Amino acid sequence: MPRGLLVVLGLLAAVGLAAGCAGSGSRTSPLTGLPAPAGAAVLAVKVDNSPAGRPWTGVEDADVVYVEPVEGGTTRLLAVFSARLPGSVGPVRSARESDVTVLAAYGRPALAFSGSAPELDATLAGASLVALTPQSAGDAFRRDGDRRAPVNLYADPAALLRAADGASPARDVGWRFGAVPAGGEVVRHREVAFGSAIVGLTWDAVRGRYLVEPGGDPAVPAGGGDPIGAATVLVQHVTTHPSAIRDTTGAVSPHAVTTGSGEAEVLRDGRSFPARWSRATPTDPTVVLGPDGLPVPFAPGPVWVLLTPG
Repeated sequence: MPRGLLVVLGLLAAVGLAAGCAGSGSRTSPLTGLPAPAGAAVLAVKVDNSPAGRPWTGVEDADVVYVEPVEGGTTRLLAVFSARLPGSVGPVRSARESDVTVLAAYGRPALAFSGSAPELDATLAGASLVALTPQSAGDAFRRDGDRRAPVNLYADPAALLRAADGASPARDVGWRFGAVPAGGEVVRHREVAFGSAIVGLTWDAVRGRYLVEPGGDPAVPAGGGDPIGAATVLVQHVTTHPSAIRDTTGAVSPHAVTTGSGEAEVLRDGRSFPARWSRATPTDPTVVLGPDGLPVPFAPGPVWVLLTPG
């Protein structure tokens, strides 16, 4: 069968799956491939990923977590919730231009953040999202007296969504879920570089997860429990452009470009699968295709997306 026809058939199958997920009676999340409440709104929260900001609170309940490059070769998280809401999430930090582009594929989600640079105000105001900050949804935020600013701001996700009038429910953002495909390379451990920051990933066959190791050790929730992990990790190689935002030291904040196309790697079930990602416009889903031109299926469960430069 010609390769072009294979591509078309694969994409048609992907669209069919997305339509099934979007049906009014469906309770399969398009974000995780697992059962989820129908019509649950999407809440994204910007979370600190510095050593001072860890351990995280609530990140273990996220459907999708993006690791984004920020100034100084460091990273922050964009944690996306829909199926489950933790009692608290944080430390909450400031928004970046990359967040707006990433979240455009989600429709009109809510975005909770501590604030933003003045240079980003117009972009946020014109974005298709419900912006939630201590100024606009003060009752949903609190300061932890046992921690120092800026890593002492936490939020109540349920209260955030009560303040997020019109936040849209989960919809297809491009993931396709299914059984592990044939082939692939055995990968028990992978390290992904973001400038000076390294995110380690170690396969845990018992839990069926790649454990996330932002500081060299598995990340454990602030409240204790199992290490935080992903059923699927999408390592998405992106270009970065300097933005107008600088931190207090003068370092420029990079804008991760998540439209266009580039190389990718899908990690699941202890194996690595080469892929390419593509996304025509910010409102389009991200298509992840293998060398055969067909969608690379993700393992049902939480997804981590590493937006690594290069």
